[in-house]
Amino acid sequence: MKNSFSARQNLTVGGKTYEICSLQALAGRYPVNKLPYSLKILLENLLRHEDGENVTAADIEALATWNPHEEPENEIAFTPSRVILQDFTGVPAVVDLAAMRDAVVKLGGKADAINPLSPAELVIDHSVQVDVYGAANAFARNAEIEFERNRERYSFLRWGQTAFENFKVVPPDTGIVHQVNLEFLARVVFASEQDDVLRAYPDTLVGTDSHTTMVNGLGVLGWGVGGIEAEAAMLGQAITMLIPQVIGVKLTGKLPEGATATDLVLTVTEALRERDVVGKFVEFFGDGLANLPLANRATLGNMSPEFGSTCAIFPIDDETLRYLELSGRSAEQIALVEAYAKAQGMWRENGAEAPDYTDVLEVDLGSIEPSIAGPKRPQDRIPLKNAKAVIARHTDTFVRERTAKREDTRRFENEGGDTAVGSPHKVEGTATINMDSQSFDLSDGAIVIAAITSCTNTSNPAVMLGAGLLARKAHEKGLKVKPWVKASLAPGSRVVTDYLRKAELLDDLDALGFGLVGYGCTTCIGNSGPLRDEISNAIQAHDLVACAVLSGNRNFEGRIHPDVKMNFLASPPLVVAYALAGTMNIDLNNEPLGEDKNGKPVYLKDIWPSQREIQNVIGTSIDADMFKHGYEGVFGGDDNWKSLPVPEGDIYEWDDKSTYVQNPPYFVDMSRETETVAEISGARVLALLGDSVTTDHISPAGSIAKNSPAGKYLMEHGVDPKHFNSYGSRRGNHEVMMRGTFANIRLRNKLAPGTEGGFTIHVPSGEQMTIFDASTRYQQDNTPLIVIAGKEYGTGSSRDWAAKGTLLLGVKAVIAESFERIHRSNLIGMGVLPLQLAGRDTVASLGLTGKEEYSIEGLDNGNAKEVTVRAKGENGEKTFKARVRLDTPKERDYYRNGGILHYVLRQLAA
Repeated sequence: MKNSFSARQNLTVGGKTYEICSLQALAGRYPVNKLPYSLKILLENLLRHEDGENVTAADIEALATWNPHEEPENEIAFTPSRVILQDFTGVPAVVDLAAMRDAVVKLGGKADAINPLSPAELVIDHSVQVDVYGAANAFARNAEIEFERNRERYSFLRWGQTAFENFKVVPPDTGIVHQVNLEFLARVVFASEQDDVLRAYPDTLVGTDSHTTMVNGLGVLGWGVGGIEAEAAMLGQAITMLIPQVIGVKLTGKLPEGATATDLVLTVTEALRERDVVGKFVEFFGDGLANLPLANRATLGNMSPEFGSTCAIFPIDDETLRYLELSGRSAEQIALVEAYAKAQGMWRENGAEAPDYTDVLEVDLGSIEPSIAGPKRPQDRIPLKNAKAVIARHTDTFVRERTAKREDTRRFENEGGDTAVGSPHKVEGTATINMDSQSFDLSDGAIVIAAITSCTNTSNPAVMLGAGLLARKAHEKGLKVKPWVKASLAPGSRVVTDYLRKAELLDDLDALGFGLVGYGCTTCIGNSGPLRDEISNAIQAHDLVACAVLSGNRNFEGRIHPDVKMNFLASPPLVVAYALAGTMNIDLNNEPLGEDKNGKPVYLKDIWPSQREIQNVIGTSIDADMFKHGYEGVFGGDDNWKSLPVPEGDIYEWDDKSTYVQNPPYFVDMSRETETVAEISGARVLALLGDSVTTDHISPAGSIAKNSPAGKYLMEHGVDPKHFNSYGSRRGNHEVMMRGTFANIRLRNKLAPGTEGGFTIHVPSGEQMTIFDASTRYQQDNTPLIVIAGKEYGTGSSRDWAAKGTLLLGVKAVIAESFERIHRSNLIGMGVLPLQLAGRDTVASLGLTGKEEYSIEGLDNGNAKEVTVRAKGENGEKTFKARVRLDTPKERDYYRNGGILHYVLRQLAA
C-alpha cells in the first residue's frame, strides 16, 4: 500500500501501539477538520487503501478538498471493514457464493478462491412468523414452527458457517439483525493485526438490509446494499461511489413531555423527504445531541432509508462511550474508541464549530409532537391531534372504490352475467362476527393487527418501557385489547425482555394481549401470520377497510397483511393505546379508549407515562450484565440449531428436489472473456408502472397464494399449501422467486387496467395473463423485455430479488423517470440497464402506452451517457432520449460483464 501523504502514524492506548492513518497529517495542506464526520471516515478509508490503482493520491486529494455545494462527480472506492446480512437476503447471498464456487472451478479456478475476505456476519431474524399469539406458549410454538418450516434453509446456512472462512451466523430467536449489530457486533473502532502490524481504523460496513443504518447512531458508517453488492464486498471488491453531498441536521432543545423518539423520527422523515436527500449523506450535529440518548440516535439512524438518504450518522461523543459501557463492551475497547476519535478529529463536544455541510435542516426537539404515519408511506406523517379527520378522508377513498366495485358487480349481474367468485356482495362497511362466545361488529377503520415490532423502536428502552408502563396502567383500570385485534410483542433482542421482566412490565403487556411471540422483524416485513378465520372471512366478504398499527418503519401497501388496506406507524405506547380502542376512527386526545372497572371513561392522558416515570424505570432496570449474559455464546445457538444436519465439503451438493435451495442459472455458459453488450431491439413492455413503485411491489414478499404461479410450482413439486411458507423463506430458490416477481397484490400495471396484482397483457396477442406467463411466452419467442415506470422507482428495502427476478423474467432494461439508489445499483449488479427519462420528459408527456415495440440505440458497449429510444406503435413512431444511469466507470464494468458476480468471477479465474 502507498503512503503518499505520510499519514501512517502510531497511536498508543493502554500500553498497546496501533498504526493509524492520521487525518491530521493532511490538516496542514487541506481543510480536513471542516469535513463532516462521515467524510472523515471515508477519507481515512482512502488513505488506508491507497494502492495507486483503485485508490489514488488524486482520489484522496479530491475528498480532502471537498466542496459541499458542487454536484458529485468524483468517484472513489470505499472498502467496508465488514458485511452484515439477514437471512432473507443472506440465504440467496450464500447460494450465490456456493454457485460461484461451482462456476470458478469450471472456469479453471479454485473453489476456495470464493471466500469472504472481510468479516461477514449473518443474523437470522426474518423467518419467524406470528402464527401463535395471545397464549403463554406463543414464543415457544412460533420458534418450533419456524424450525419446522425452515430446517432445509437453516441446514444450508450451517453448511455455509463451516464451509466459508470469515463467516459467522447468529442463530434464530436471538434478536433483530440491526439491534444485534448495535448491541454486540459493532466495534466502532476496529483493532486488527495485518502483516504483523496492529492497526486501528473505523468500523465501517455494508448490509443486505436497508436499515443497516441503525448502527449509524453509534458513529459507525454503513448503509444498506443489495445482496449482489454485498457479495462483491465480501469477496474484496470496493464499492464505487461518487463523493456525496452531506446534509446536516442541527438538533437543538429537548423532547417535550408526551413526545417520543418515534414522533421525532416521523417528523424528521417527513422533513428530509421534502428536502430530497436521495443519494446523499445525512449527518446530525448540534448541542441538542447532548439531550439525545444513544437509543434515540439509533432510532433516527434506522430510518435513513425512509429519508431516502444513504446514511444518517452521528459523531462519537460521551454518549457513545456510555452506551458501549452499558452494552458490555470491554474497557480496552472503549478506551480505544475514545482515543482514536479524539486523535482523528472525530470527537463531538458541545460548543464545537460545525463542519461544512451542503445544506442544513434545523430541528428544535422541543417542537416535536405526538404523531403517526400512514396509510401507505412512512413519510406521510399525521399529527395525532389530526389523525381521526385525516384517516376518515383516507377511509372515504377506499369506500368510494368499494362502491364503484359494487356498482360494477350489479351492472354485470343485471346484464345476465355470473358474479365472479369473491365479488363483494355485502359492502355496507360493517360485519357482525361471532367468535369465542362473543358477538361484535367489525367496521371500516377497525384495527385487526397491532404489533410492537421492528428494529426502529424495539432498540429503544424509553418507548419499550413506556409501552409497558402504559400497559400496566391500562391493566390496573381493567382495560382490554378489543377481541378482533391481533396483538403481538416481538422485541429486538433478549435484552429487551430482560429489562421488561426486571421492571415487572412483561406480565402487564401480556395481560393486554401483547405477549412475546418471537425475536425478529415479524409484522414489519409481512410475517404477521394469519388472522382468525372469522375476522379474515368478514373482511373479505364485506370488503372492509381494515387497519394495522405497528411500531415499524415500513407501511407500504400490501406489505403487512393481504386483508389490511391501511397501515399506520406509531410508537409502541400508541400501538397499545390504539389496540385498546380497536379502531383508527378515534381522537385519542379527546375520546376515551374504553371504560374502567367502574364504568368510567378512561382517556389516553390517564394512562400515558411521564418522562420521569420512564427514566426512573430505565435507571433501575437496565445494566451491562444483561447484555453480557444475553450474548454469551451467541454463535452456538440452542438445541434446535445444534441438532441440524450439516452437509460437508467445500462444494455444495445441490438437491434437484429441493424447493428451498437451488443452483441459480446466472453462470450457465459463461465465458472467461467479457462479451460486447448487444443493442436492444424489438423489445416489448412487460409492465407499465406509476410513481413510487417499491421493491415490495417488485420483489416477492409475504405469503404465497395457492393460485399464483409460485403456488402452482410448489404444488407441482409436492408441497402442500399449508407448507408454502413465505416468499422470503424461499429466496434460495430462483424458480419460486421469479414466479413471484411483480406479483404483489397491490401492484397496478397500466398495461392491464382494472387489475391489481401480477397481471399484464401479452401485447402481440392482446391476451391478459400473469406477468410470469407473459415473460415465459416472450422468452420462448426470443423477445427482449423492458419495464417502464414513473418517479422513485425501487423505493424501499434493499431487496436483491427485485433485480434478480427482473433479470430472470427476461427484462433487459428499465426506463424510469427516476430511481431509488439501492435498486438502481442492484439492477446494474444483475446486468439490467437502468435508463432515466431525460429533461422534463415523463411517461405521460411522451404518450407511452406500453403497447409499442422498443429499440434502444447508441449504447456504445455501456460507454454512452445517453441513448435514443424508439417506440413503434399503431400511430407511428416516437423517439426520445434517455440517460444511461451507469454513473461510475465501475458500474459500466459491471454492466459489460453481465453483473457484479460475473465481473468478480472473471477476476478470480484470470
